[in-house]
Order: sequence, then C-alpha cells, then structure tokens
Amino acid sequence: MNSTSTKNLESANLKLRGMSCASCAIRIEEAIKNVPGVAECNVNFGAEQAAVKYNPRQTSIADIQDAVEEAGYSAYSLQEQAMLTGEDDIEQAARKAESRDLKLKIIVGGIISFILIVGSLPMMTGLTLPFIPAWLHNPWLQLILTTPVQFWCGYRFYISGWKAFKRHTATMDTLIALGTSAAYLYSVFATVFPDFFLNQGLMPEVYYETAAVIITMILLGQWFENRAKGKTSEAIRQLMGLQAKDARVIRNGREIDVPINEVQINDTILVRPGEKIPVDGEIVSGSSTIDEAMVTGESIPVKKQRGDEVIGATINKTGSFKFRATRVGTDTVLAQIVQLVQDAQGSKAPIQRLADKVTGWFVPTVIALSIITFVLWFTIMGNISLALINTVGLLIIACPCALGLATPTSVMVGTGKGAENGILIKGAESLELAHKLQTIVLDKTGTITQGKPTVTDYQAVRGVDYGAELKLLRLVAAVERNSEHPLAEAVVRYAQSQDVDLPESNDFEAVAGSGVQGTVSDRLVQIGTQRWMSELGIKTDTLQQQKDTWEAEAKTVVLIAVDGELEGIMGIADAVKPSSTAAVRALRNLNLEVVMLTGDNQKTAEAIARQVGIVRVEAEVRPDQKAAKVKELQQEGKIVAMVGDGINDAPALAQADVGIAIGTGTDVAISASDLTLISGELHGIVTAIQLSKATISNIRQNLFFAFIYNVLGIPIAAGVLFPFFGWLLNPIIAGIAMAFSSVSVVTNALRLRNFNPSKSLS
Repeated sequence: MNSTSTKNLESANLKLRGMSCASCAIRIEEAIKNVPGVAECNVNFGAEQAAVKYNPRQTSIADIQDAVEEAGYSAYSLQEQAMLTGEDDIEQAARKAESRDLKLKIIVGGIISFILIVGSLPMMTGLTLPFIPAWLHNPWLQLILTTPVQFWCGYRFYISGWKAFKRHTATMDTLIALGTSAAYLYSVFATVFPDFFLNQGLMPEVYYETAAVIITMILLGQWFENRAKGKTSEAIRQLMGLQAKDARVIRNGREIDVPINEVQINDTILVRPGEKIPVDGEIVSGSSTIDEAMVTGESIPVKKQRGDEVIGATINKTGSFKFRATRVGTDTVLAQIVQLVQDAQGSKAPIQRLADKVTGWFVPTVIALSIITFVLWFTIMGNISLALINTVGLLIIACPCALGLATPTSVMVGTGKGAENGILIKGAESLELAHKLQTIVLDKTGTITQGKPTVTDYQAVRGVDYGAELKLLRLVAAVERNSEHPLAEAVVRYAQSQDVDLPESNDFEAVAGSGVQGTVSDRLVQIGTQRWMSELGIKTDTLQQQKDTWEAEAKTVVLIAVDGELEGIMGIADAVKPSSTAAVRALRNLNLEVVMLTGDNQKTAEAIARQVGIVRVEAEVRPDQKAAKVKELQQEGKIVAMVGDGINDAPALAQADVGIAIGTGTDVAISASDLTLISGELHGIVTAIQLSKATISNIRQNLFFAFIYNVLGIPIAAGVLFPFFGWLLNPIIAGIAMAFSSVSVVTNALRLRNFNPSKSLS
C-alpha cells in the first residue's frame, strides 16, 4: 500500500468483472494498492467489488481502472446508479450476457459429453454393450468431438490462465486449464501415436470424455453460481426499484410530469393518493398518511402535515399534498441507503482474513502437489495412465472458490436483509462484531424517550401571580430561542402557546451540561441545573421540595435566575417511546447489560430507568464526558455498543466498539456510527444483534464446508485411499464436486434471505 496522507481522500466503489476465484481478488487488490495515491483497497470476491480510498491529487478512477485492466480484469464505477442516471443496470446486463454465453456452451458441451460418455461405457465398465456402436469409441471421432469443447467452451480458462501466467501467478482457471489439457493432450498423443504405448505393453487409452465432462460441469457450476450471486445483491436492486420514475412538478402555475433526474431543489411537487413520493422534501400544503415501511421497516402509515418531512420512494396513502423538494439525486435518503448498502457489501469481515491467507498460497501449493502426485504414481506404479488420472483429479478438485465465497456472500445477503429491516450497516466488521456485544449504552433523550420534551409544570418564586409568571416566561423564552437543545425548544413552544411575545436577547452563551444565559432588556437571565446555580452562588433552597417532587415524577427540572436571584422553576417531561420498555427487556433477555447515559440529574434519570427496566444509570454526564464513560466500560473488559441521536453523542458513538445511531437523529451522529436504525425504535438493536448472529453462524457453516471439502478432497484425489481400498477418484467426479462446491456455499448463504427477526420482544 502506498503511503499517502489520510487527508482529502476520496472513496470509490468499483464493480469488477473477470474474477474466477479468490486468488483473482487478491491479485486485483495488490494491483490497485500499487497505484500511487491509493491509501486503502478491499476487494470482495463474492460481491465482485473493490472499495478504494485514494488521493485525487495523485491518481484518478481511470488510473485505478487501468491497473485492474493490466492485471487482466475490468472495472467500472458504481457511483452512478441506474436509479439516478436512468441507464440500464450495467452489472445486470453483464451478468445476463455471461449467463447466455455459459448456457450456450453448456448445451453444446453437454451434448458432446453425453455422446463421449456413451461411447466410452464399454471401456469404463469393462462390459460388452451391443447396443452401443463401436464407432462411437473411435479415438479420432472423439478427438473431433472434444476439440471444440476443449478450446471453445474452455476458452475462458485458457485466457485467464495465460494472463495469470504472464504475471507469474496462478488461479483456479490455471488448475482447470492444466488438468483438462493434460487429459486432452495425453489422449491426442495416444490417438496419433498408439504404437508408442503398444510397444511398451500398454493400451493407448484416451480420456476425451474426462476433459469434455469436466469443462462442461465446471461451466454448469459457474452458471449456477452466476445466478446465485445475482440474488445476493437483490436487496440493492429492490431498493433501486422503489424509486419513482417521474414527478408531477408545478412550474409557472402548470402541472408537468418530468423524469425523476430532472427534479430540482425547491421544486414544488404534487402527490396524489397511491403515488410514490419522488424525492425528499417538506410538505407546504395538504396532509396525508404515508407508508414509510421501505426505509423504517414499520408497516403502520405515519400522519404527515404541513412542515413535516417526506422521504422519496415512500408511498402516499390517503390525501393529496404539495411539498418542496429539499434533496434530489444522490442526496436523497434512498440514494444514501443504496450507497451505504453497497459500501457494506464491498467491505471485508475480520473472519475473512484466514480465508484470504489460505487462498494466497493455495493454487501454487496445489500445482506443486499435483507434480509430486504425478511423479510418485508414475515412479511407484509405472503406469502413466494412473498417474495422469490422479494428477488431473487433484488439479480439478482443488478449487479455492468455495473458500473465497464463504464470507462475502453471507455478508452481502446479511447487509441486504438489514436494509430491508430498517438497519443500515456501514461495514462487515460491525456486522460481525454486533453478535459479541456485552453492554448496550443508551442515551436517554431521543433514544429511550421520544426526544420531544414538553413543559408540564412552571412556577415563579414571586407567588402564583399569572402576570408575574408570564413576564418571567417572556425573559426565559427570549434566551432559550437561541439554543438548539430539545429542552430549549420545549420552553419556546410553551411560551408561544401562552401567546407571549419574545423580545430580542443579547450575549447568549451555552454552558455545556449546565444551562444557558443571556441578557434581555439589560437583565441577566440564566436557566440551568441546580449544580450550575450553586456554582454561580445562587441559593435554591426555597424550591428544593418542588424540584424533588417533579424529579420523582421523571421530569427534568430547570431553575431560572434573573440578575443573580432565583426567580422560577420548570418541569419538562419527555415521554418514553412505547417500544423502549419491551426493547430493553429483549436486550436483557439476550444477556446484555443495559446502561442509560444522560446529562439529566440523577433522580430524573433513575425515574426514567425504572420505567423501562434499566438498572445501571450514568447521570449528570456532560457531552464531553460521554466518550470517557464508554471508554470506562471498555476498560472493564466489555465489548460496548453506544446508541444515540444527537451531535453530542457523536464522540461516544465513535469511541464505542459498535456505534448505533437513531435514524431520526442528526447527520453528525449517523456519520459517526457503524449501524443506523432508520425507524428510531430501539427494537432495531435487537434485530441487528439477531441478524449478526444469523450471519456469523452462516459464515462459519460456509467456512466449514469449504475447508472440509478441500481437506478431504485433495488427499482422496491424490490417491491416498488406493493402497487401502483400491479407490481412485475419477476426474469427472472431481469436476462435478468442484463445480457444485461453490454453488453449495452460495446456496447456503442465500438461506439468510429467509431471516425473520423475532416480532416478540418479550
């Protein structure tokens, strides 16, 4: 890898074509890493994709594509999606073309292989079969029939093998080309020079059917694998298919239908019942209920009215409305979801490292073993036919494809299922780590609670005079209007509901974790915690009893001081999400420790914790202390996930082993996280952990199948059982086994498509 600054790096995903095994992926990865300016590269064989980070000042996508081309493969950028450009899906078109080519060659190879096997039955069985004409076993006829299979059907193996040879490497195609060529060329020699064998007392046996059947079966396996791998990326195609094709835009007072890629920001768009919302935006008139299941996984339609945000590709159910486009093209939620899923599917899980190490030296080792096998059999038995059969069988059966597909195919399906269930997974590493979690840290506001606090209680120190309370409220709301904090918004909304006019404030200052202050009409107004008031030297004894009462009711209490004197108190409640209690119970049932982290006071925090069933509470934690609290848990030897939704949660999300952002939160929190719960409901954590366990279990099954296949297959092909049982592995059987080993792994990975998270969180 080139040493290049991590600053100003750009990311790109490249779709790769021409790979035949995991060794190809390793070679492409090395070729891309050798390009000056490339900082990082991960090539995923199962996804047929490369994730690259590079410095655009030193290199370009074209340079990287050239490096891939020089390595003997091809690549194209995934940045422009068919859903955004209106063009055909390049990947699908290429896959279909390859499938048609394979199918034609399989049909031709299958017919010829059938004829060759029928003609060879008397020789293979040692029986006289009168219903099979002798001329079918004529070696010259078999030579004529086999040649097009060897060099037309098997053309791809020779081309790929030759490219690898020129670069002093070897791939699965090298093994196939060597194995089938050995059988074919030996048979040609026996056909053209039969006397050479007869003079040595040997029968000039031919193995044309072996070469033809092996090539045909391997092509059949690749055809099945091609179809199965197409299904692994089905989630992305389904997401892309959700996008509306057209939008009804109002321009110059007229309604016109325009293609989706011509919609511009600030366009006014009309949506009628039953139609898809074309892009993201904000409702300017009308109201409706909208089915947002495609992004949240929630089937219950959501009520929307003026001022509410709408998401492109969701479905309008009942009313008509107009909305202003705020995000179009690659900036829409759907486009970002597709990009995140692509990034995740192109990433590598740590469990894949072992497979990568094995495949790095696997093919050269097999070639060396095949040479040893041939020499030993020919030396010990003195029979070149037996030596050839065992060598060909070893070359054919020792395919590392299943090993290379074991992890990435499961990751592709798993991340796709995550997107279907409203969980965006940034990378395979976080997907793998989620099943190991021991502690879940939950931020309170916006995570456990709804994040929409409201003022429930308000009292001025100067008695219960209504006029005095409104005057004080006027000062408080004027200062709070400058803050973005949810509690501040609650105060402003409460003041507006009381028809209080808000004057201008000056010298606004937010004191992290304590409160805010500002001047209104030359009066210093301070709103915040009791701790802060004490630090300011303001006495709060007169309202202590009221404060304790409200906090016991799970209300956040803020104190109000004017010109250094305590003047009032407010109780603000943030309702717990209906699903939080059940989600916490489900997490505890998974033997996870659940911790609540909040800047709120201890009493209010404990009251909320009791409602949802959380035992451990970390309260009065300032935003700058949240990451440190997560680190403390990690120092206890625990694998920690942090769940949050605010800007002040971003450092803690980054510190955690797995950061989980609530999708309804801020962009900063989402970008700092590893998983995003689009719906904002905590049961998504349970689903993510269940999905992680299912995916890792599937990967382990695949790796077992792949390793056991090679561990058992290679010695048997080499003839290790012959001295004990007289058994030799027919190269045709080896070809069939190799062809379907990869198919079996991909098919097992596809079982993850049936993943169905437990609907019961009890």
